[in-house]
Amino acid sequence: MKTTKIIFWTTTILIFLFEGVMPALTSQSEMAKQGIAHLGYPLYFGTMLAVFKVLGAIVLVVPKLPNRIIEWAYAGFAIDFISASVSTAAVDGINGMAFFPLIVLGILVVSYICRQKLNT
Repeated sequence: MKTTKIIFWTTTILIFLFEGVMPALTSQSEMAKQGIAHLGYPLYFGTMLAVFKVLGAIVLVVPKLPNRIIEWAYAGFAIDFISASVSTAAVDGINGMAFFPLIVLGILVVSYICRQKLNT
């Protein structure tokens, strides 16, 4: 149980940092705007995505929220990572950058599985 809790919090904090803190600090940077434009998305999409990422990351680390809200946050991040991988592969071809979101998806899955074990 202790190992599961450590793995859960380690993976969840990684997701929080990658998907909550980083977008909050960098979403309006010129590099982020160029990245969104490069993929063919309008600039407002990047702002909207950053807001939802920050909210979802907060949901994952706040204890005692309803399970339904937490499940939606996990589902939203899964869709985000898969979409990021597909978008990058479609625009730039299959390369390392196209696989990075899938690695983060793996971290998310570990967090989700550990959360389920802790709640049973």
